Amino acid sequence: MLQCDQRFSKDSKDSSTIFEGFFVVQNDKGLHTRPSTELVKCSCKFSSKINLILDDTVVNAKSILGILMLAACKGTKILIEAKGEDAKEAVEAIQQLSNQKFHIEY
Repeated sequence: MLQCDQRFSKDSKDSSTIFEGFFVVQNDKGLHTRPSTELVKCSCKFSSKINLILDDTVVNAKSILGILMLAACKGTKILIEAKGEDAKEAVEAIQQLSNQKFHIEY
């Protein structure tokens, strides 16, 4: 079951599509290097600008160092905000990847 919520809006400044959703980290060891690498690989497939937001910290989903800065442990809820033509697809792909535990098995 996908743990997600999604919202769609248009940026009034430049008419770009903005799509938001969230995922909950399900990996026992949290969002460490290996799952973060999978997240970056997934994010880089899209032209949209993708940010991950945790509390007051906003990081680029295409930056492994940024993602590691979140220090997200199991159960952490992370907001995804994508802006661009393929924003919806990007958010959905990240949510699906998270639901698959970033292809990591322990």
